[in-house]
Amino acid sequence: MSPELADSASRYDIAVIGGGIHGAGVAQAAAAAGHSVLLVERSAWGAGTSSKSSKLIHGGLRYLQSGALGLVRESLRERETLLRIAPHLVHRATFHIPVYRESRYRPWQLYLGLTLYWALAGFGRSGRFATLSASDADFPGLRRSGWQTLFRYCDARTDDRRLTQAVVASAASLGATLACPARLESARRVRDVWEIDLTEPQGIRQATARILINCAGPWVDSVATTINPTPPRPAFDLVQGTHLVLSSPIADRCYYLESPSDGRAVFFLPWQGKSLLGTTETLFHGNPDEVRTTPAEEAYLLGVLRHYFPTAEPVVTERMAGLRVLPQGATTVFKRSREVVLVADSRHQPSYIAIYGGKLTGYRATAAKVLRLAATALPRRRIRADTARLVLPDPD
Repeated sequence: MSPELADSASRYDIAVIGGGIHGAGVAQAAAAAGHSVLLVERSAWGAGTSSKSSKLIHGGLRYLQSGALGLVRESLRERETLLRIAPHLVHRATFHIPVYRESRYRPWQLYLGLTLYWALAGFGRSGRFATLSASDADFPGLRRSGWQTLFRYCDARTDDRRLTQAVVASAASLGATLACPARLESARRVRDVWEIDLTEPQGIRQATARILINCAGPWVDSVATTINPTPPRPAFDLVQGTHLVLSSPIADRCYYLESPSDGRAVFFLPWQGKSLLGTTETLFHGNPDEVRTTPAEEAYLLGVLRHYFPTAEPVVTERMAGLRVLPQGATTVFKRSREVVLVADSRHQPSYIAIYGGKLTGYRATAAKVLRLAATALPRRRIRADTARLVLPDPD
């Protein structure tokens, strides 16, 4: 062992690879539980998929279509927690679903779905929804021809990258060690610890950890190839999601739109003085570092926009493409499970755990699942904090 590894400051209970929302969440939860933690990110906090989402903190209304009641209930619970512990980052927002004669779902079906959504949220006042007619309110630019009704319901929004940075800052305040930028070169299992080599701007850092947590998102397999012995690697797909930023706030409200071509949900909402439109779901093959918005994705999204806002003249100022990790399956991408999958080298006393998938809203719940799985392989420590009550700092 090198002299650096003999230094107790380089020994950790847990090393977390990946500084997106899930890596940040695991590091925060582990540090709150009293463990020594090293959080490693190769470029910048939240630089990958965690900064290219729809900026929503929500239960996932569309997941009711696939019967994912547990996931929706968990997400709605987490939504309320985040509204409480991050009021400066997570804000309630009102969303609107226009229904037309040609829409796939009838008003009564959406009414039942929104009722179930409200029920899973606990029938709270903030979760109430309403049905509006064309004469109830003014919706500038929204197509009126064929309009049957419009539903209004509540969810929440955030700045995904700032939320990730706030969770990282919280982890650091609880004692986690941050390494960014830092690249994992290798991790070797030697007796009962991982010996880890990182490349940082100032040179090589070496450390040891009892457990290695792979939170690299689309790069989860790339990280796995640096690990010896090779950990289990399930079959999965990378699915590209694109958002467009439009030059002006075409709409002053948040909309949940049904794509006329395939029935997918597309969100359209004001964003930092402009408009945000997304997302797509396109199978991706290649290097995750090279993900880019395709002309077909841009045409698809603008087509949805023009279907509902026919007089809009959108000018695209920014294109954001991120990658989701989804289980392989025979069903269409839109219908695949969004449940997080945890892969471990042992279910009884794991030394390696990888996160496949997961949602921005549920990062805390995912972190709690990781720690429960890892509990048998970790020493008992004195708990420092409860992340459900710990107010997140302002990342600025």
